[in-house]
Amino acid sequence: MAKPEKIEKVATLQKRIEGADALLLTDYRGLTVSDTKELRDGLSEADASFAVVKNTLFKRAADQAGLQIESMLTGPTAAVFVSGDAVLAAKRLAEASKKFETLQVKGGFMDGKLLSAEEAAALAKLRSREEMLSQLAGMMQADMSRAASMFQSLQSKFLGLLEAFKEKLPPADEPSAADAGQSETPDATASPAEATEAAPEPEASATTPEAEPEAEATPEAATQEGKE
Repeated sequence: MAKPEKIEKVATLQKRIEGADALLLTDYRGLTVSDTKELRDGLSEADASFAVVKNTLFKRAADQAGLQIESMLTGPTAAVFVSGDAVLAAKRLAEASKKFETLQVKGGFMDGKLLSAEEAAALAKLRSREEMLSQLAGMMQADMSRAASMFQSLQSKFLGLLEAFKEKLPPADEPSAADAGQSETPDATASPAEATEAAPEPEASATTPEAEPEAEATPEAATQEGKE
């Protein structure tokens, strides 16, 4: 391979390593073209890609990316570049290794830490992000159901208390005892003028004195009459 071509391949591998959320290395011996395609399809569901790499070029690219993984680069090597959930990608890889026995995990890199073969394989036993989100959604749904049930119970109790209170109130068309007593008692606040108007006028007494007799004529008045 010409030097410029090698430089370009190393730069491409370095870019893929640095852009991956996790990296898993495997030994792919014994896989056919059809097996490799099936493995690639399964990993694509986990946002991961499978690529056969040349150890010398991959080592150089890893060194430039700051990864010391030379001990993992023995024998034929294929790299799994994970762009999503590393646990889900490890699960897909574990499922494929059960079907293709020659597919073995060599190690990996995740969250700034190198993973041994055992640590990389152990990822498959953890809960994936989808499983944790599903469990979290189930817990939230259960909490919401409990809250709704509690609210309905409180609402029923409140309506029951309200109905019991309404039954104790007198009907709207029947006056209460206090109102009935007030209607029979004269209005003590009536003004004197209103009381006078309300009182009946006294009848004329049979013993009312007669009109006073006219005054007797004086001598001067009689003399005056005679002159006339």
